[in-house]
Amino acid sequence: MKLKVVIHEAEEGGYWAEVPTIPGCVTQGETFDELLSNIYDAVEACLTTEIQDIPVTGQHKVMEIAF
Repeated sequence: MKLKVVIHEAEEGGYWAEVPTIPGCVTQGETFDELLSNIYDAVEACLTTEIQDIPVTGQHKVMEIAF
């Protein structure tokens, strides 16, 4: 899976980034390398949903897919 990330220079120094295709998925870092690491963590956190957070009845099936 490939995602586009918009990287901004923060006014107070460092960087912040947003992933437009995942609303609310943002992160920051003091250095560019720290930002890159944080982007992967942020995307994983934004895409991870625990099954107990989703109402599932006997009429539903749950499956996991990978891209």
